[in-house]
Order: sequence, then structure tokens, then C-alpha cells
Amino acid sequence: MRSLLPVLAAAVVLAGCATAPPPLDARDGFMATLQGMCGQRFEGALSYAIDPNSEFANKTISTEVVCTADAVRMPVQVGENRSRTWIFTRPRAGLELRHDHRHPDGTPDTVTMYGGMAKEGGSARSQAFLADAYTARLVPGAETNVWTVSLSQDGSVLTYRLDRHDKPRAEFVLKRVAGLFFLQPRPSSPEH
Repeated sequence: MRSLLPVLAAAVVLAGCATAPPPLDARDGFMATLQGMCGQRFEGALSYAIDPNSEFANKTISTEVVCTADAVRMPVQVGENRSRTWIFTRPRAGLELRHDHRHPDGTPDTVTMYGGMAKEGGSARSQAFLADAYTARLVPGAETNVWTVSLSQDGSVLTYRLDRHDKPRAEFVLKRVAGLFFLQPRPSSPEH
């Protein structure tokens, strides 16, 4: 029995030195949540707009989740307009959301690729993205923009919200549509 005591003591000391795995970064969790939605389609509408005559009013809004090795893309269709894509990436600096706007021929709009990095405190189901300096230069008044993208616990509702100057500006609520969908080509440039 005495010969086991040193072995047990060493085991206890070594167990105390073992480090727990680092907690999952919420930004990684959010990307994993999005990647778990690959191929899914969501449809809905504008649930709120500061401008009642918004170009999104009274139109069906839909998106499908398209995954690549380095990004999750959500081409957004507003009525018949298919010019927008939300792009989520996970660069070393954090988690990024970009808004890619294109003309029907695939050329970039003059107002495109705006967005920013996720702020601290998000979760695997919700992240808020702060406008960056590029966005502030590109879109007058957008320097305080915060885009929040959330997915309900059961994965059936996708919410996209824009706040500006700490006030709601627009919100889309999209519900998952059941069934198989074939991804339709979207206009894009060779680098996208």
C-alpha cells in the first residue's frame, strides 16, 4: 500500500496541472452555427423600418445559406432584386460581415463591401457587427451602424437587424422553408 501512495500523490499533482480546454470562442460557434445551415433557405419580410416607404416594404425577402471553404454567403433576394449578398468570414482579427452589392451584370455597385467586425459578447446564435472606417467613409451617417444577425434556438427563424445611432433602423424576420432547393447562380465577379 505504501508503494502506491507516491504514485497516487503524483497522479493527483499531475491532474491538478492539467489544463482545461480553452472555452469555445463565440465567433467560432457562430460560424459553426451558420455552417450547420448550409443549403437551407429562409423567407420572410421586413418586420420594421424607420422609413415606411423603404425599398423592402411589402416584398418577400429570402436567402439561402451557401458555404465555401472560407466563407458563408447568404444571397438575399428582395422581391425580384437579387443584388445583395451577406458574407460572413472568420479572419484572424475576428468575425466579419460584409454586404456585397452587385448590378445585374455582376459588376460591383458603388456602395458595396461595407460592414465590419463582430463586437465582444456575442454567442453561437447571435452576433452584432460594428461599422468599420471603410463603411463610415462609403455610407454617410453609417459610422454608428450595428448589424445583428441571430438564429432562433431551434434554427427556424433568422433575424437581421440594423441599428444606427443606437436606434432601430430596419429588421427582417425570415423563417426556414422546408424542402430541397437548388441554388441559383448569383451575379458575382471572378474574385468573389
